[in-house]
Amino acid sequence: MKLTVWTYEGPPHVGAMRIATAMKDVHYVLHAPQGDTYADLLFTMIERLKERPPVTYTTFQARDLGGDTAELFKSAAKNAFERFKPSALLVGSSCTAELIQDDPGGLAEAIGLPVPVIPLELPAYQKKENWGASETFYQLVRTFASQTEEKPAKVTKPICNILGPTALGFRHRDDIEEITKLLNFLGIEINVIAPLGASVLDLKNLNQAKFNVVLYPEIANSSALWLQKKFGQPFTKSLPYGAIGTNEFVTEVLGLAEISNPEVTAQKISKLFNRSAWYSSSVDSNYLTNKRVFIFGDGSHVLAAKKVAIKEFGFSVVGIGTYSRELAREVRASAEESGLKALITDDYLDVEKAIEETQPELILGTQMERHIAKRLGIGCAVISAPMHVQDFPSRYSPQMGYEGANVLFDSWIHPLMMGLEEHLLNMFREDFEFKDDATPSHLSHETLSEKVDEDNTKNAENTVLKTDGNEIFWEKEAEEELKKIPFFVRGKAKRNTESFANSQGFTRISIETLYDAKAYHAR
Repeated sequence: MKLTVWTYEGPPHVGAMRIATAMKDVHYVLHAPQGDTYADLLFTMIERLKERPPVTYTTFQARDLGGDTAELFKSAAKNAFERFKPSALLVGSSCTAELIQDDPGGLAEAIGLPVPVIPLELPAYQKKENWGASETFYQLVRTFASQTEEKPAKVTKPICNILGPTALGFRHRDDIEEITKLLNFLGIEINVIAPLGASVLDLKNLNQAKFNVVLYPEIANSSALWLQKKFGQPFTKSLPYGAIGTNEFVTEVLGLAEISNPEVTAQKISKLFNRSAWYSSSVDSNYLTNKRVFIFGDGSHVLAAKKVAIKEFGFSVVGIGTYSRELAREVRASAEESGLKALITDDYLDVEKAIEETQPELILGTQMERHIAKRLGIGCAVISAPMHVQDFPSRYSPQMGYEGANVLFDSWIHPLMMGLEEHLLNMFREDFEFKDDATPSHLSHETLSEKVDEDNTKNAENTVLKTDGNEIFWEKEAEEELKKIPFFVRGKAKRNTESFANSQGFTRISIETLYDAKAYHAR
């Protein structure tokens, strides 16, 4: 295990804690020293839970290592059951406790507790948090869903399970609310949402659904594959991320639910709920075109964000990567489609170096990239865990569905637009209109702005410019186009265009030259 100041993922037992904390009647007994109890803070401080996670630590100390740490674990497990009365008990070791090689599963079995005990073998020095969450959820699903030995009769009604949301998940609670509303609108009933808010009984009833909706593949893919094999339940492959992604998701779930209503289509539904599309028809929409974007985070969010960035916003993706090695192959393939080499790393210093090299105008990343962006003076929007308390807003703020598409638009575009004022000030700081002695524009009719407009118009009508011994002529159409530019930037536009024409060796300025100059100076 590589030690570093900041990490993208915690050890696998933190992933197990996310599953236990998400569920209603599950308790986790963790064989761990006192120092490992820091994990509680992740939930109480960041997610602001009203109570501690359902985790009991053995909290052994250095002096206990010379004695019987196994007895400490058995005592902790007994006390946890008597105090909390869970329907199921998870048992396992933290990374530190793993070194002393106690067997929590065997020890718990020897106690003879009257509830199912699920041992978790989470290799702390080989795997990380998302894998730990996935494995824990898989073991719970397999333990309780398999109690229904026979496959149920084929479900004919459009009923689904939603799989993957956890405690400490990035906007998971809001995503669930948004996708539930969308599915209900489509006429699809929700059977179970798991693990978030689910009970042991809910897991036993997973087989009552026609299909499964997988919202977070890192967490739920293993369980969905097992349920498909066990009960013949297909599961969704598309993510409802962005307007286009949500349209694809709607089409897919309608197919799995076997709903064929020509009045219910993705395009029609999108028009009802999606508001971000209005910007594409606005005057300033081309401002976003080809904005350079660097994307980094967990695998599924990175893949989805890249599609949104390119297909919906017209961004140019200059870098892409993930810390999720489980989805490294998919991220590499996506990067190759854009002629890029994916960055697969869990070292934030590597990410910072890549950002410095690519010089993006916007970063879509994690809490770590937010810090990098601040240092480099680049706009940033958080799209993935790890995150901080500010990424658990009190307002309704999903990332998925049509309302999620609206939220993505706001959170991605605002960092770009909010820097526009500073950009304009830098751009025009040499223009005389912005000097301290400029006349305020609201004073009388003889304002400086009117004088500037007049002077600039006269300059624009002067069709011949002599520079470096050469004459440059303005064509009439170009002059007319120049007059359409607001007065306070017209002079600068004229000078920039003439400078560009001179550098290119042009003797005439056409409309095409004017726009080529605009593109050149906008880089």
